[in-house]
Amino acid sequence: MNTDWKKVAVVLVAAVVSPLVAFAQDPPSNVRMRIGPLYINPTLSLTNAGKDTNVFNDSKDPQEDFTVTVSPGTDLWLRVGPTSVQGNIKEDIVWFQKFASERSANNSYSLSWSVPLNRLNLRPTWSYTNSRDRPGYEIDARAEHTNVVYGASIDYRLFTKTSIGVDGRRASTNFAEGTTFQGTDLHTELSPVTTSAAVNIKHQLTPLTSLTVAGSLSQDRFKLDPARDTDSMAVTMSMRFDPAALLKGNVNIGYRDFKPASPDLPGFKGSTMAVDLAYTLLGMSKFAFNANRDVQYSYDINQPYYVQTTLGGSVSQQIFGPVDVVVRGATGRLEYRDRAGAVVAAANRVDRIQQYGGGLGYHLGRDMRVGVNADYSTRLSALDTRHYQGWTYGVAITYATGAGGS
Repeated sequence: MNTDWKKVAVVLVAAVVSPLVAFAQDPPSNVRMRIGPLYINPTLSLTNAGKDTNVFNDSKDPQEDFTVTVSPGTDLWLRVGPTSVQGNIKEDIVWFQKFASERSANNSYSLSWSVPLNRLNLRPTWSYTNSRDRPGYEIDARAEHTNVVYGASIDYRLFTKTSIGVDGRRASTNFAEGTTFQGTDLHTELSPVTTSAAVNIKHQLTPLTSLTVAGSLSQDRFKLDPARDTDSMAVTMSMRFDPAALLKGNVNIGYRDFKPASPDLPGFKGSTMAVDLAYTLLGMSKFAFNANRDVQYSYDINQPYYVQTTLGGSVSQQIFGPVDVVVRGATGRLEYRDRAGAVVAAANRVDRIQQYGGGLGYHLGRDMRVGVNADYSTRLSALDTRHYQGWTYGVAITYATGAGGS
């Protein structure tokens, strides 16, 4: 199915369900576009129009090019009757002046439907992504891949502020046939189907803060390379701060028992985290912090996975009037696990990632910001071929109505 037909399908689904459903949560009060019961929050950003000094993250012969990324998107809310649906459509259009092979249009769509039934709440979800962006810190190629996720959850309200729930999910990742990196066929090595189930207890601590404790089981199955199959058990504690609060975002702390099916590959037992927080001080200073730690699959069959830990943050300060300055940075570690008896170029390899940068911005009214940015990225590795460093710099323009405004 090509991109145009996918967009038509999304519109048709919305047209069919709109008389019957409503969105999973009320739209933010400052969303200003409304067509009858339908609330729309469009966003548009020119993420970067400028120079990339190392297009391929090459360690020996960096190539530079002029690049432009435009990202239109739309959030949708609709409320009719006792049920609700929320949707999102987003596209990243990436253009390179010289290296036409790196141009792409990356699409993502998502839908969720909340159906309250007295004390029960049923919530099916679906998302689809088709991308030629880099899949993560490890793979430097802009490899075409799709990700499709189906899921559903059921929550039962035990008390006024406490509920218990179960949810299940099936996610499939598929790299395009013939896609390679460092001589490895990514379609064969990194196209798993993940099936997971979880039980959770949620308690509303305050009107703006909730606490959730969950336990889950999951399995990853690689149809084209069963030696990569794994099973996982995880326990997590999560705290969510409402977007209306001064401190907003999520904190997830957990423990994972990761068990590869292959006996010659050691497992992982340890802590995990996913933190994404933001705080605004006096309406003039904005602080953001994010942290992640979990298992990620590697393209290398002899080092099939690594534990990735990243920490990052940014500070945005209004200088005077509509002018602000932003400083940001991030650091990370990729700790590889070796297959027993395999010949590897660097045993117990650890790659280190560093990123930092900043920018100067000017707000044109409430919804538009024009900025000039410069960012530096580097990776240090025991493998000479995996070193890289480079700058990206240029102009960025962001437009977002209502809740999406800058």
